[in-house]
Amino acid sequence: MYYDIFNGDADGIIALLQLQLANPVDSIKITGVKRDIELMKKITPKEGDNIRVLDVSMEKNKPDLYHALSVGARVMYVDHHRAGTVPEHCNLFAHINLDPDVCTSLIVSDILNRRFHLWAITAAYGDNLISKANREADTLGLTEQEKSNLKALGTYINYNGYGSEITDLHFHPVALFNALLPYTSPFELIADKQSVYYQLERAYKADMLSAESAQVLHECHFTKVILLDDKAWSRRVSGVLGNELANKTPNKAHAVITYNNKGSYTVSVRAPLSNKQGAAHVCSQFTTGGGREAAAGINELKAEQLDLFIEILVGYYKT
Repeated sequence: MYYDIFNGDADGIIALLQLQLANPVDSIKITGVKRDIELMKKITPKEGDNIRVLDVSMEKNKPDLYHALSVGARVMYVDHHRAGTVPEHCNLFAHINLDPDVCTSLIVSDILNRRFHLWAITAAYGDNLISKANREADTLGLTEQEKSNLKALGTYINYNGYGSEITDLHFHPVALFNALLPYTSPFELIADKQSVYYQLERAYKADMLSAESAQVLHECHFTKVILLDDKAWSRRVSGVLGNELANKTPNKAHAVITYNNKGSYTVSVRAPLSNKQGAAHVCSQFTTGGGREAAAGINELKAEQLDLFIEILVGYYKT
């Protein structure tokens, strides 16, 4: 069996897109909403299986990774999140890069000798690596309009991945992947007026308009924390709104709090763009928290922990 296990955001989808464009494989695809990252537990690997894991933390999947390797499966693991100790095993092909200016799609692009680098740049924009994406775009001689188009596309794909459950999303991540697969270049997708790009654009703009009424729970020189209404649109914009706030005020850390369907909060944290560290440190102090130093989150923050979270966030960035 062939398995493709990937994050349901722009980076995970586009990482797989590049691999499939380079070498199409009929695989079973395992994914979910962006925060659904313990994805290896959703398969039962056997000897001889081939598994590709893209843009999900190795640290969060370590027991299931060990199990897959122990039964004789081959695993290609590409990621930029916290990994912990990477196992040494003849059947593990790990490409882990924790540089805050790197995303999984850029790693995949290098593996493929940049054959589909325009797609990787799109993913970098979607992951809010704006400066990095701009530099990569400049190496290809892209115009400002072309860069703007790729940034919008990456943002829209990333936006689609946020939600407490699949029903919050406009497109299941596998369906969105399949909608992108016919296009070897993102510019081909954008040129097609009937493509998913325009459906996502309309939805994104409507949701972001609703987000303008967000409640500010805390704001100071170092941080800003906002709470969104208990609505599907709130869960959809939680990540991209954090990115937008970070871009507008690059010297502040930002946290976007949303209600989830488990009686608790979901938290999305962005470190200051001027100092891209600390987000994972803050979020990892809570049981369901994790991510990267530049961008991290907490899947289930208990209501009684909200004040503590704000205290820890502010305390970290004050120092």
